[in-house]
Amino acid sequence: MSRWASDAAGRAQRAKAVLYRVPPGSDPLSRLRIVLVATSHPGNIGAAARAMHTMGLSRLVLVAPRRFPDPEADARATGATSLLTRAAVVATLDLALAGAALSIGLSARPREFAGRVLPVRDAAREAIATAARDDVALVFGSEMSGLSNAELERCAVVATIPANPAYPSLNLAAAVQVAAYELHVAATGGQVWRAPKFAPARADEIAALHTHAERTLVAMRLLDPKMPKRLLPRLRRLFARAGLEHEEVNILRGILARIDQLVAQRRD
Repeated sequence: MSRWASDAAGRAQRAKAVLYRVPPGSDPLSRLRIVLVATSHPGNIGAAARAMHTMGLSRLVLVAPRRFPDPEADARATGATSLLTRAAVVATLDLALAGAALSIGLSARPREFAGRVLPVRDAAREAIATAARDDVALVFGSEMSGLSNAELERCAVVATIPANPAYPSLNLAAAVQVAAYELHVAATGGQVWRAPKFAPARADEIAALHTHAERTLVAMRLLDPKMPKRLLPRLRRLFARAGLEHEEVNILRGILARIDQLVAQRRD
């Protein structure tokens, strides 16, 4: 018996917590569950888990997957196998939606649907607002046909990913990635890492740089001090507009100093 088959019972036991309601005061992302219905390829389950993990989502529910657990799912998860270990496997969509105050079905194709249809970005905002207090489920259909009309009727909202109208179909894991990204941005504001800030150059350092540049240009015979024209004022504006840092001024002064040495050597 394979490892994936032998620990299936353990996975099922640990997965029960996925469907339990998250206590109030928790991170809204922890109240979101991603539901995959009738997934045929286990690799897509693993790739979807990876997409979720990169965006801080951790609750995965699988409705009647064709093959799971499966080594290919673990391989495609690439560091997110803990989501597969905790994934809840249920027989019906009704069980997957149990306890969810809001269910959002993802569909690329126009359907006859009595509820609201929103771009995925707007749906993500609504999901996060609801997840401040209640559980929310985002439902994705099978790779070949997506969600059926009957499955969409179990959802209060249909979300769609704006795409090329001539070819709007995304791979299942890619659709999960887009939706997970929008959920993460809606929850966090889309904060990103920032580049370090360095000390700006002082006014006297920039003035000294300008004086040094003028001296070097004269030595190179690129500037005639008797007929400077507009070169020096333009150079001054260039330095001011560049917003130079302290170290950048030192670099430029070093370059000018080396030019001065070479010019002096040629004259000797």
